[in-house]
Amino acid sequence: MLIAFFRTIFLYILVIAALRIMGKRQIGELQPSELVVTIMISELAAIPMQATGIPLMNGILPILTLIIAEVVLSYITLKSQKARNIISGTPSILIENGKINESEMEKLRFNMDDLLEELRVNSCPNIADVEFAILETSGQLSIITKSQKSPVTAEDLKIPTKYVGLPLTLISDGEVNDDNLKKAKLDRQWLNNELAKFGIAKPEDVFFASLDTDGNLYHQVKAKLRGEKS
Repeated sequence: MLIAFFRTIFLYILVIAALRIMGKRQIGELQPSELVVTIMISELAAIPMQATGIPLMNGILPILTLIIAEVVLSYITLKSQKARNIISGTPSILIENGKINESEMEKLRFNMDDLLEELRVNSCPNIADVEFAILETSGQLSIITKSQKSPVTAEDLKIPTKYVGLPLTLISDGEVNDDNLKKAKLDRQWLNNELAKFGIAKPEDVFFASLDTDGNLYHQVKAKLRGEKS
């Protein structure tokens, strides 16, 4: 029983490491080769995890082989457009210049219900508003609406805008992020002073706090301090 426990923990860590090495794509954004490797790794890990009579190395070696193969394949596709087209395929245009590409949809076995569903998911329920719809190699549908249907931007109205960057997380679940404080050229004393303005005694009482590019501090205290059930 103890052996099975430790084998499971070891293989769990190994699979997590393998997926981290493969990259940060979400499941829905995996290329076909990456999806195959992910499935195979999970299967290979499950066999020695369940059957303790099988040597652990019989599961580790194939997993390491797949990781190496995937890294090499990724490097090849990074350097070669031709290899990338062969391994990952090319995007398919389902709607071009406002016209549905029937032959391409038939080739991909992509019916109208599938297309309309994807358009609704992408907040474009009216197919008449679409100029281009491109099925990416990851299976995601990219939509470009007709210019007259696109939202008006500040650039269209010639309105000057200021720079808006990513907010910096300063506190997460009571833990202060000193790296982000340093990046903002601030320190804990400044943070404590700002929190004191809101009647907060210490950072440990804060569930989340962030600083935007205008220097505004957003914060939320922990639920127990707000009298809420966690």
